[in-house]
Amino acid sequence: MTIQSSIEEKLRQAFSPERLLVINESHLHAGHQPDMTGTGETHMRVRIVSAAFAGMPRLARHRAITELLKPELDAGLHALAVEPAAPGEPVRW
Repeated sequence: MTIQSSIEEKLRQAFSPERLLVINESHLHAGHQPDMTGTGETHMRVRIVSAAFAGMPRLARHRAITELLKPELDAGLHALAVEPAAPGEPVRW
């Protein structure tokens, strides 16, 4: 299973999102460090809309997601950009 599909599966199970997009942005970071070639799954962006986030402060949303995805981060995911929202909240995407 890829890191991207693992992230998608975990987020679906934990938050039952209305919208979910997990984007592999690794290619945008090629050369930022000597071992970053832009291939693989080192940088991910999560865009998620879920009722689970209603009434939850932004920082708590981020913490809930990063705690859930700690195994992926520990296994080599270098960066995780998180864009969480509750239904009805404005998003830039």
